[in-house]
Amino acid sequence: MEVFLKKDVAGVGMAGQIIRVQQGFANNYLIPRNLGIIVTAANRASLAKQERKPKDPEVAHSETSMLAEKIGAIKVVLKRKMHDDGKLYAAVREAEIVELLAQKGFKINKNQVIFERPIREKGSYKVIIKLSTKLQPQIHVNVVAE
Repeated sequence: MEVFLKKDVAGVGMAGQIIRVQQGFANNYLIPRNLGIIVTAANRASLAKQERKPKDPEVAHSETSMLAEKIGAIKVVLKRKMHDDGKLYAAVREAEIVELLAQKGFKINKNQVIFERPIREKGSYKVIIKLSTKLQPQIHVNVVAE
């Protein structure tokens, strides 16, 4: 089955591509989550015009490496409520890191955020942002009392 991707899907394809997938995957995952639409004879011509060709791998890699350098230079201060002994009421979640990076102009998904260890008390932590298998810059998160 052919599907036109509306959004990037990890391990499947990039937004604007027409890809071939199993019918069950399309019907049970891509279509209900509004990630793609089925390519039919009626809409094939209009979708072919919208289709974006994949970038040259070298260009995509250089753009990603520049993004990795920018992300690697980020230092974030996170103010949280905590107990008297320095432990947080609730651990820092991936969604909070995504939100902080969005405020700085970087768009990532929460599944790209990897903690070396759970952030449950005040201190300085390194958080990995997985852009690709080779590019995984670290940001510095400093957790302080509110």
